[in-house]
Amino acid sequence: MLKRFAKKTLLRGAGAFILLLLILLFRPSPILPFAMKSDLELLTEPFLQLPTETSVRVVWFTEFAGTRHFVNFGKNLDKETVATTTKLSRVREDERSRFQGQTKDNIVFNKPVMRNIWRHEAVVEGLVLGAKIPYFVSSVRENGRSFKSAVFSLAPAPLRNQALKILLTSDHQLKPMTAANLQKVEETIGQVDAVFFAGDLVNIPDRASEWFDDQRGGAFFPCLQGRAFYELEKNGVKTIYKGGQIIQNAPLFPATGNHEVMGRYSMETNLNEQYNDAIPRQVAVDFYNKIAQQINPNNDPLLREAWIKANSFNTDTYQEIFSLPDSGDGGENYYALTFGDVRLVSLYVTNIWRTFNLDDDARGKYRERKADLKKPEAWGYGQHIFEPIDKGSKQYEWLENELNSDEFKKAKFKVVMLHHPAHSLGANIVPAFTDPVAVIVRNEQKEIESIRYEYPLENDYIIRDLVPLLEKAGVQLVFYGHSHIWNRFVGKTGMHFLESSNVGNSYGAAVAKNPRPVPVGYEEEYAAVGNPNGLEPVLPSISSVLGEDGKAQAFIGSNDLTVFSIFDTGKRTVSSYYFDTRKPESNVIKFDEFVIGAGG
Repeated sequence: MLKRFAKKTLLRGAGAFILLLLILLFRPSPILPFAMKSDLELLTEPFLQLPTETSVRVVWFTEFAGTRHFVNFGKNLDKETVATTTKLSRVREDERSRFQGQTKDNIVFNKPVMRNIWRHEAVVEGLVLGAKIPYFVSSVRENGRSFKSAVFSLAPAPLRNQALKILLTSDHQLKPMTAANLQKVEETIGQVDAVFFAGDLVNIPDRASEWFDDQRGGAFFPCLQGRAFYELEKNGVKTIYKGGQIIQNAPLFPATGNHEVMGRYSMETNLNEQYNDAIPRQVAVDFYNKIAQQINPNNDPLLREAWIKANSFNTDTYQEIFSLPDSGDGGENYYALTFGDVRLVSLYVTNIWRTFNLDDDARGKYRERKADLKKPEAWGYGQHIFEPIDKGSKQYEWLENELNSDEFKKAKFKVVMLHHPAHSLGANIVPAFTDPVAVIVRNEQKEIESIRYEYPLENDYIIRDLVPLLEKAGVQLVFYGHSHIWNRFVGKTGMHFLESSNVGNSYGAAVAKNPRPVPVGYEEEYAAVGNPNGLEPVLPSISSVLGEDGKAQAFIGSNDLTVFSIFDTGKRTVSSYYFDTRKPESNVIKFDEFVIGAGG
């Protein structure tokens, strides 16, 4: 395991070196000359990653390189292990960052500015199955001052047949109700044993403050570590929510969502524009081939790879922050692991989100901007997929092997997690999850007059290829997010589909009074309401939220009710709860529960 840890650290360093080389060659990179937080603090509390039968990794961040970083652990906290330190290579701040001291020392962020943040990871070994022990972390500055975290608990991977409570969550994105949601998780459930996170952790993955210290009080780590300070106002009443102390004591397993992916890299444009500026990898390859002799005359393969990634899309910051299993060709963007009785398969199934807008100035799902028609380098290429999942793709073949593995077959609970929904009433399930088909209309002079994109429903890779594969393998639960609602479905084989992403805010369900904006007159008929993939949503089994018409709803799509779900492996139940943020003193309500596994 230590060899794999060393190899990953080396690869991270190599990736950072290549990125730095690109920046030096093509773009100047100003560095923030001051620390964003007080240098008397750790930037985060520690959190847990990748438990094995005898070990677990402890990770934390600082804004100083320091001279020594270590973990104390054991019954008497007298054992020690030293951390390996790496520097995040892409995190920046810009004009849209929100943090205290934004204009300190007369700094105006009219361009992105690199931010110095160091990551520390220690492998705590020699653990005993079934036993939790206390731990804390320390970081020593260059001047000798030492800073410590509070004391938390860690454990190796859980035993088989050990009852676990696992939080199912997604789409935090610094949304208004996220801190309240996670605070209620801790108050209602106590300490969970793990977090399965179905993607979209923040909004802009390269904006450091969204992870660590956004001044609005709802950054990613503070919310999951009970250090948030988010003021939520409802009906004239202001309530401060602090999130929950969750990942200091329980490992986090995320899936790659569209908000973990950054587009084309730049030190000139703001980070929102870069996030939205992803283009397909093959398009970047084609651009590279046209200028390869100018930028890479020696045909250096590392420089080629780095240029293509910097000019298409990447998940570098997401992968630098977390330690996840390496699947080989897929790296850490898709993986599988065993946690107690659960075999978790986390897939990289997401695409870039583009606007529904059909105006001439919209680079959207269904069309290119009129002003860009003669500039292919400015095209958005529709709602393109980041990693293929269709039959024959590398991810599909990897998944086939995983589903045929002994570890998967022997698992009591078989859970697949991805970001894009298979079945949903939400807006984001339309258009179909397939490669955009460009329809280019030219005039008599062969000039492009319009470019539109079609998404044939029969080619939806999730429904056509992925779901049948999962059904055949006996998967019991498919968990996802993306549309910021709660709803669930049951397939023809009894496989459960759960979308539990109404955590921080909702875009609502696509029903008669809230239809999806879809194009009219295209070759494909796009579903304005309902689930386009056939299954009807299941009414909550305990109590339904009522609509304006007084009828029970099969979904929760509310900006007042925040939802979380808990998988209890001891009871074999998946339970969903909501909290009404308009009533800060009200109780959390369990509104749905179903059973998975044998007899489920």
